[in-house]
Amino acid sequence: MLRAYTAAAVRAAEQPFLAAGRGPELMRTAAHGLAMGVAATLRSCGRGVYGARAVLLIGSGNNGGDALYAGAWLASRGTRTTALLTSDRTHPEALAAFEKAGGRCLSLLPGPGVARSERAGAALPPGAGTVATFLAEAKLSDVVIDGLLGTGGRGGLREPAAGIVAALEVLAGGARPAVVACDLPSGVDATTGEVHGPVLRADLTVTFGALKTALLASPAEQLCGEVRCVDLGIADFLGAPDVVRLEPGDVAALLPRPRATDHKYTRGVAGIIAGSAHYPGAGILAVAAASACGPGMVRYLGPERVVGAVQLRNPEVVCSGEFPETVRVQAWLAGPGIDGDPQQRRRAEAAMASGLPTVVDAAALPFVVPSTEDGNACLVLTPHAGELAALFQCHGVDLDRDRISAAPLAAARRAAALFGAVVLLKGATTVVAAPDGCAYTQANGSPALATAGSGDTLAGILVALLAMAAETPTAAGTADMGGGRAGGAGAGASAGNLAPHDLARTAALAAALHGELSRQDRGSPLNAGQLAQRIPPVWARLCQIKL
Repeated sequence: MLRAYTAAAVRAAEQPFLAAGRGPELMRTAAHGLAMGVAATLRSCGRGVYGARAVLLIGSGNNGGDALYAGAWLASRGTRTTALLTSDRTHPEALAAFEKAGGRCLSLLPGPGVARSERAGAALPPGAGTVATFLAEAKLSDVVIDGLLGTGGRGGLREPAAGIVAALEVLAGGARPAVVACDLPSGVDATTGEVHGPVLRADLTVTFGALKTALLASPAEQLCGEVRCVDLGIADFLGAPDVVRLEPGDVAALLPRPRATDHKYTRGVAGIIAGSAHYPGAGILAVAAASACGPGMVRYLGPERVVGAVQLRNPEVVCSGEFPETVRVQAWLAGPGIDGDPQQRRRAEAAMASGLPTVVDAAALPFVVPSTEDGNACLVLTPHAGELAALFQCHGVDLDRDRISAAPLAAARRAAALFGAVVLLKGATTVVAAPDGCAYTQANGSPALATAGSGDTLAGILVALLAMAAETPTAAGTADMGGGRAGGAGAGASAGNLAPHDLARTAALAAALHGELSRQDRGSPLNAGQLAQRIPPVWARLCQIKL
């Protein structure tokens, strides 16, 4: 399980070490880890450390110091290193070590910066000439080390560093050097994941002490490349994580497995209210996905036209035109494709009021109202950014789609607090937020999942997992919540007292499984109709992971 922390939490965890005078030790450890990352990147490009060309973008404070010490290590081993100093507060000891190792400096600043350049054998004036010289070197380099801004950076880069990064960012293909970010790409907010451009996309980000929230959150995550964390020994001082991510081993541990004593009513019954005469496919896709996950039973409630199609595709599903009050299930899915069908709307609203774990998706989202009590505690809302923007607008929150996409973690947390429900916000990095602020993010999938019906499949997976978790909470990694368990054929099942945190974890599990469906045959075309049939083999592959 990956755990990420706010910038403030990481700084607080480092403080006892700094107070004990161990700051230089932490910096040496961080710099060595960064240098190892650069060396690995060079090898992946077919280059060794000796004879390679590296350029360093250096800002003020410790982040620039880490990069300079890493540059010194590279220079001492035969790498031609050039550093562009963008601040008059360059870490003095690190700069001295870099120059002593043979590093070459260019400065954008007058005064002391020029003197340093002269000592390093680069007697160039500050300004446009220096920038042009540096850009020329960068374009010929094998690797660029981004050490401009660290976790304390606010508001992005300023000129002239912004212009340099923008010029490097437009390079593509063989003209683009590899990029290694020091701690995180400059211009990324370490705590929120927001991006204040321009940002130099990294092939590798070497972070220190602990993962920062931004490294597991959109849109920053998509700019970080591979992420490696250098252990600084501060783990015991970090406290609770800000964001958690399930890794494949966690998914393997959390996926429910049938027991020898199980029968269909003890393995979870998933109820689905989806599809209409206008949009029958939504019901078909959701039902197919839910059934493929192997719950004890799937019940479908909907119009006759959709019932016929569902029974043809999945004859094992129990279908009817009944209403939620007359059937027994452990969890509901309400909303996909029910647009314009008043009977389906009535069913959806009844499911949402049932007190059972309920996935609220698509056309049922507008039925949700803010709750200051626990009235929505059993709901899992599954919007994409556009649907969440519309929902916010209905309740006086001024956040449009673009602003949600710019800070999805914050938007999901705000929605969870407003509605008193778990929110699964779909995107390149899917965010799952609970009303108490706990959050998961998952980025298992590929862009191939951005296709019509993919969300219906995710909703079907989620309702199946909720039904199985509610009937047997320990199967989904939750604590045994106690309570009665249905016994005997036809008895239905208990509601299962899944707390919001349990709902959030199960939603993250569903997002992880859904994402893994796109990792098979990468690069080939994919449509939502293919996803359900992939669930059993992907599930089996995940369950073979050694825990």
